[in-house]
Amino acid sequence: MTTSEIREIPLVEPGAGPYGITAGPDGALWLTLVHAGAIARLGVDGAVRTYPLDAAGGRPLIITAGPDDALWFTRSGDDRIGRIDVDGEQRTIALPAGTGPGGIAAGADGALWYAGMTSDTIGRVGTDGTLTTFSLPVTGGFASMITAGADRALWFTLNQANAIGRIDLDGRVTLHPLPTADAGPVGITLGVDGAVWFVEIAAGQLGRITPDGAIVEFPLPDRAARPHAIAADPAGGAWFTEWGANRIGHIDGTGRIDAHDLPTPNAEPHGITRTADGIWAALETGAVAHLPRPA
Repeated sequence: MTTSEIREIPLVEPGAGPYGITAGPDGALWLTLVHAGAIARLGVDGAVRTYPLDAAGGRPLIITAGPDDALWFTRSGDDRIGRIDVDGEQRTIALPAGTGPGGIAAGADGALWYAGMTSDTIGRVGTDGTLTTFSLPVTGGFASMITAGADRALWFTLNQANAIGRIDLDGRVTLHPLPTADAGPVGITLGVDGAVWFVEIAAGQLGRITPDGAIVEFPLPDRAARPHAIAADPAGGAWFTEWGANRIGHIDGTGRIDAHDLPTPNAEPHGITRTADGIWAALETGAVAHLPRPA
Protein backbone atom coordinates (compact mmCIF):
# COMPACT_ATOMS: atom_id res chain seq x y z
CA MET A 1 0.00 0.00 0.00
CA THR A 2 1.23 3.50 -0.80
CA THR A 3 0.68 6.69 1.14
CA SER A 4 -1.70 7.88 -1.60
CA GLU A 5 -4.29 5.44 -0.24
CA ILE A 6 -4.25 7.27 3.09
CA ARG A 7 -6.14 10.54 3.06
CA GLU A 8 -5.83 13.18 5.73
CA ILE A 9 -8.95 15.13 6.65
CA PRO A 10 -8.35 18.57 8.17
CA LEU A 11 -10.15 18.74 11.49
CA VAL A 12 -8.99 21.70 13.56
CA GLU A 13 -6.29 24.34 13.59
CA PRO A 14 -2.69 23.22 14.19
CA GLY A 15 -1.97 23.10 17.89
CA ALA A 16 -5.42 21.91 19.00
CA GLY A 17 -4.00 18.41 19.44
CA PRO A 18 -6.38 15.64 18.29
CA TYR A 19 -5.46 12.75 20.57
CA GLY A 20 -8.10 10.13 21.39
CA ILE A 21 -10.63 8.91 18.81
CA THR A 22 -13.65 6.62 18.85
CA ALA A 23 -16.76 5.85 16.84
CA GLY A 24 -19.92 7.28 18.37
CA PRO A 25 -23.45 5.85 18.53
CA ASP A 26 -24.47 8.40 15.87
CA GLY A 27 -22.02 7.00 13.30
CA ALA A 28 -19.67 9.98 13.67
CA LEU A 29 -16.09 10.00 14.89
CA TRP A 30 -15.48 11.74 18.21
CA LEU A 31 -12.06 13.03 19.26
CA THR A 32 -10.39 14.70 22.19
CA LEU A 33 -8.48 17.93 21.50
CA VAL A 34 -5.91 17.70 24.25
CA HIS A 35 -4.32 21.13 23.82
CA ALA A 36 -7.47 23.07 22.91
CA GLY A 37 -9.50 21.61 25.78
CA ALA A 38 -12.37 20.50 23.58
CA ILE A 39 -14.18 17.57 21.98
CA ALA A 40 -14.51 17.35 18.19
CA ARG A 41 -17.09 15.51 16.09
CA LEU A 42 -16.38 14.45 12.49
CA GLY A 43 -19.68 13.53 10.84
CA VAL A 44 -20.17 10.97 8.10
CA ASP A 45 -20.81 13.93 5.78
CA GLY A 46 -17.41 15.42 6.64
CA ALA A 47 -18.84 18.21 8.78
CA VAL A 48 -16.71 19.12 11.79
CA ARG A 49 -18.05 20.53 15.03
CA THR A 50 -16.09 21.31 18.18
CA TYR A 51 -17.36 21.55 21.75
CA PRO A 52 -15.22 23.43 24.29
CA LEU A 53 -15.09 21.58 27.57
CA ASP A 54 -17.53 22.54 30.28
CA ALA A 55 -15.77 23.49 32.60
CA ALA A 56 -12.95 24.95 30.52
CA GLY A 57 -9.54 23.35 30.18
CA GLY A 58 -9.23 19.82 31.47
CA ARG A 59 -6.70 18.36 29.01
CA PRO A 60 -9.00 15.63 27.61
CA LEU A 61 -7.16 12.45 26.63
CA ILE A 62 -9.13 9.29 25.82
CA ILE A 63 -12.75 9.02 24.67
CA THR A 64 -15.02 6.00 24.36
CA ALA A 65 -18.63 5.21 23.60
CA GLY A 66 -20.60 4.46 26.74
CA PRO A 67 -23.53 2.11 27.30
CA ASP A 68 -25.94 5.08 27.43
CA ASP A 69 -25.56 6.38 23.85
CA ALA A 70 -23.15 9.08 24.99
CA LEU A 71 -19.38 9.60 24.81
CA TRP A 72 -17.25 9.45 27.94
CA PHE A 73 -13.75 10.87 28.23
CA THR A 74 -10.96 11.48 30.71
CA ARG A 75 -9.98 14.99 31.77
CA SER A 76 -6.37 14.47 32.82
CA GLY A 77 -5.77 18.11 33.71
CA ASP A 78 -8.47 18.56 36.33
CA ASP A 79 -9.18 15.05 37.63
CA ARG A 80 -12.63 14.54 36.15
CA ILE A 81 -14.51 12.18 33.89
CA GLY A 82 -16.52 13.96 31.21
CA ARG A 83 -19.69 12.90 29.43
CA ILE A 84 -21.02 14.42 26.22
CA ASP A 85 -24.16 13.31 24.43
CA VAL A 86 -24.53 13.39 20.66
CA ASP A 87 -26.22 16.80 20.90
CA GLY A 88 -23.23 18.28 22.72
CA GLU A 89 -24.65 18.48 26.25
CA GLN A 90 -21.94 17.85 28.85
CA ARG A 91 -21.56 16.94 32.49
CA THR A 92 -18.56 15.97 34.60
CA ILE A 93 -17.82 13.68 37.52
CA ALA A 94 -15.13 14.77 39.96
CA LEU A 95 -12.42 12.28 40.90
CA PRO A 96 -10.07 12.38 43.89
CA ALA A 97 -7.40 15.06 43.55
CA GLY A 98 -4.24 13.72 41.93
CA THR A 99 -5.96 10.89 40.04
CA GLY A 100 -4.65 11.86 36.59
CA PRO A 101 -7.17 9.80 34.58
CA GLY A 102 -5.80 8.42 31.31
CA GLY A 103 -7.51 5.52 29.53
CA ILE A 104 -11.23 4.83 29.79
CA ALA A 105 -13.37 1.90 28.65
CA ALA A 106 -16.91 0.61 29.08
CA GLY A 107 -17.02 -2.50 31.25
CA ALA A 108 -19.25 -5.57 31.10
CA ASP A 109 -21.15 -4.22 34.11
CA GLY A 110 -22.45 -1.16 32.25
CA ALA A 111 -20.06 1.23 33.99
CA LEU A 112 -17.05 3.21 32.76
CA TRP A 113 -13.62 2.17 34.03
CA TYR A 114 -10.58 4.44 33.96
CA ALA A 115 -6.85 4.23 34.67
CA GLY A 116 -5.43 6.64 37.26
CA MET A 117 -2.03 7.55 35.84
CA THR A 118 -0.69 9.47 38.82
CA SER A 119 -2.58 7.74 41.62
CA ASP A 120 -1.89 3.99 41.18
CA THR A 121 -5.63 3.37 40.95
CA ILE A 122 -8.26 1.95 38.67
CA GLY A 123 -11.65 3.60 39.00
CA ARG A 124 -15.23 2.76 38.17
CA VAL A 125 -17.85 5.37 37.32
CA GLY A 126 -21.49 4.37 36.94
CA THR A 127 -23.61 6.19 34.38
CA ASP A 128 -25.42 7.68 37.38
CA GLY A 129 -22.15 9.21 38.59
CA THR A 130 -21.40 6.67 41.33
CA LEU A 131 -17.63 6.46 41.86
CA THR A 132 -15.53 3.58 43.22
CA THR A 133 -11.73 3.46 43.27
CA PHE A 134 -9.41 0.48 43.62
CA SER A 135 -5.78 0.76 44.72
CA LEU A 136 -3.12 -1.07 42.72
CA PRO A 137 -0.29 -3.03 44.37
CA VAL A 138 2.41 -0.77 42.89
CA THR A 139 3.90 2.64 43.55
CA GLY A 140 4.47 4.93 40.59
CA GLY A 141 3.21 2.33 38.13
CA PHE A 142 1.55 4.92 35.84
CA ALA A 143 -1.61 3.04 34.88
CA SER A 144 -2.13 4.30 31.34
CA MET A 145 -4.73 2.67 29.08
CA ILE A 146 -7.54 0.20 29.76
CA THR A 147 -9.82 -2.11 27.80
CA ALA A 148 -12.65 -4.50 28.55
CA GLY A 149 -11.65 -8.15 28.27
CA ALA A 150 -13.57 -11.15 27.01
CA ASP A 151 -13.53 -12.51 30.57
CA ARG A 152 -15.68 -9.65 31.97
CA ALA A 153 -12.59 -8.14 33.59
CA LEU A 154 -10.69 -4.96 32.64
CA TRP A 155 -7.12 -5.14 31.35
CA PHE A 156 -4.73 -2.21 31.63
CA THR A 157 -1.15 -1.16 31.01
CA LEU A 158 1.28 -0.12 33.74
CA ASN A 159 3.73 2.02 31.80
CA GLN A 160 6.31 2.46 34.54
CA ALA A 161 5.76 -0.85 36.36
CA ASN A 162 6.37 -2.71 33.07
CA ALA A 163 3.33 -4.94 33.42
CA ILE A 164 -0.14 -5.70 32.15
CA GLY A 165 -2.81 -5.65 34.82
CA ARG A 166 -6.19 -7.31 35.15
CA ILE A 167 -8.94 -6.18 37.50
CA ASP A 168 -12.21 -8.05 37.86
CA LEU A 169 -15.54 -6.39 38.52
CA ASP A 170 -15.09 -6.86 42.27
CA GLY A 171 -11.75 -5.05 42.25
CA ARG A 172 -9.37 -8.01 42.52
CA VAL A 173 -6.10 -7.20 40.73
CA THR A 174 -3.55 -9.47 39.04
CA LEU A 175 -0.32 -8.16 37.50
CA HIS A 176 1.60 -9.83 34.66
CA PRO A 177 5.22 -8.59 34.33
CA LEU A 178 6.47 -8.16 30.76
CA PRO A 179 9.37 -10.27 29.48
CA THR A 180 11.21 -7.20 28.13
CA ALA A 181 12.58 -4.80 30.72
CA ASP A 182 11.56 -1.13 30.56
CA ALA A 183 9.18 -1.80 27.65
CA GLY A 184 6.79 1.03 28.56
CA PRO A 185 3.37 -0.46 27.65
CA VAL A 186 0.71 2.08 26.63
CA GLY A 187 -2.17 1.30 24.25
CA ILE A 188 -4.26 -1.84 24.79
CA THR A 189 -7.23 -3.45 23.04
CA LEU A 190 -9.26 -6.65 23.07
CA GLY A 191 -8.63 -8.99 20.15
CA VAL A 192 -11.33 -11.03 18.43
CA ASP A 193 -10.04 -14.30 19.92
CA GLY A 194 -10.29 -13.14 23.53
CA ALA A 195 -6.61 -12.29 23.90
CA VAL A 196 -5.51 -8.70 24.49
CA TRP A 197 -3.09 -6.77 22.26
CA PHE A 198 -0.89 -3.97 23.60
CA VAL A 199 2.00 -1.76 22.48
CA GLU A 200 5.37 -1.26 24.11
CA ILE A 201 6.32 2.32 23.27
CA ALA A 202 9.81 2.24 24.79
CA ALA A 203 10.81 -1.16 23.40
CA GLY A 204 9.38 -0.74 19.89
CA GLN A 205 7.30 -3.90 20.22
CA LEU A 206 3.76 -5.18 20.27
CA GLY A 207 2.50 -7.70 22.78
CA ARG A 208 -0.34 -10.18 23.12
CA ILE A 209 -1.59 -11.65 26.38
CA THR A 210 -4.11 -14.47 26.74
CA PRO A 211 -6.70 -14.56 29.52
CA ASP A 212 -4.49 -16.99 31.47
CA GLY A 213 -1.57 -14.53 31.38
CA ALA A 214 0.65 -16.00 28.64
CA ILE A 215 2.54 -13.18 26.88
CA VAL A 216 4.13 -13.11 23.43
CA GLU A 217 6.06 -10.06 22.19
CA PHE A 218 6.55 -9.00 18.56
CA PRO A 219 9.48 -6.65 17.78
CA LEU A 220 8.68 -4.03 15.16
CA PRO A 221 10.93 -3.73 12.09
CA ASP A 222 11.69 -0.19 13.30
CA ARG A 223 12.37 -0.44 17.03
CA ALA A 224 12.43 3.37 17.29
CA ALA A 225 8.86 3.70 15.92
CA ARG A 226 7.32 4.37 19.38
CA PRO A 227 3.97 2.59 18.94
CA HIS A 228 1.26 4.40 20.86
CA ALA A 229 -2.35 3.24 20.38
CA ILE A 230 -3.84 -0.01 19.09
CA ALA A 231 -7.19 -1.27 17.77
CA ALA A 232 -8.13 -4.86 16.94
CA ASP A 233 -9.18 -6.01 13.50
CA PRO A 234 -11.79 -8.73 12.82
CA ALA A 235 -9.27 -11.06 11.17
CA GLY A 236 -7.33 -11.69 14.38
CA GLY A 237 -4.68 -8.97 14.16
CA ALA A 238 -4.52 -5.32 15.12
CA TRP A 239 -3.81 -1.82 13.78
CA PHE A 240 -1.56 0.59 15.65
CA THR A 241 -0.04 4.04 15.41
CA GLU A 242 3.71 4.59 15.20
CA TRP A 243 4.06 8.00 16.78
CA GLY A 244 7.82 8.21 16.33
CA ALA A 245 7.86 6.91 12.75
CA ASN A 246 4.83 8.74 11.31
CA ARG A 247 3.06 5.55 10.28
CA ILE A 248 0.00 3.38 10.74
CA GLY A 249 1.03 -0.23 11.29
CA HIS A 250 -0.70 -3.60 11.14
CA ILE A 251 0.00 -7.02 12.60
CA ASP A 252 -1.90 -10.08 11.43
CA GLY A 253 -2.78 -13.16 13.42
CA THR A 254 0.47 -14.88 12.44
CA GLY A 255 2.66 -12.00 13.66
CA ARG A 256 3.42 -10.53 10.22
CA ILE A 257 3.89 -6.77 10.49
CA ASP A 258 3.63 -4.07 7.83
CA ALA A 259 3.27 -0.31 7.96
CA HIS A 260 1.89 2.58 5.92
CA ASP A 261 3.55 5.99 5.86
CA LEU A 262 1.40 9.03 6.51
CA PRO A 263 1.37 11.64 3.70
CA THR A 264 2.27 14.57 5.96
CA PRO A 265 5.68 14.46 7.68
CA ASN A 266 5.71 14.62 11.48
CA ALA A 267 1.93 14.26 11.73
CA GLU A 268 2.17 12.77 15.24
CA PRO A 269 -0.38 9.93 15.06
CA HIS A 270 -1.92 9.06 18.40
CA GLY A 271 -5.35 7.45 18.89
CA ILE A 272 -6.69 4.87 16.44
CA THR A 273 -10.06 3.22 15.82
CA ARG A 274 -11.72 0.97 13.25
CA THR A 275 -15.13 1.36 11.61
CA ALA A 276 -16.86 -0.31 8.67
CA ASP A 277 -15.23 2.35 6.47
CA GLY A 278 -11.66 1.65 7.50
CA ILE A 279 -8.99 2.69 9.95
CA TRP A 280 -8.93 6.18 11.46
CA ALA A 281 -6.09 7.84 13.37
CA ALA A 282 -5.98 11.13 15.24
CA LEU A 283 -3.06 13.29 14.12
CA GLU A 284 -1.95 15.71 16.79
CA THR A 285 -1.03 18.26 14.13
CA GLY A 286 -4.76 18.84 13.48
CA ALA A 287 -6.16 16.18 11.14
CA VAL A 288 -7.63 12.69 10.95
CA ALA A 289 -5.99 10.02 8.80
CA HIS A 290 -8.22 7.54 6.99
CA LEU A 291 -6.97 4.23 5.64
CA PRO A 292 -9.78 2.47 3.72
CA ARG A 293 -10.24 -1.13 4.73
CA PRO A 294 -13.14 -3.58 4.70
CA ALA A 295 -14.96 -4.10 7.99
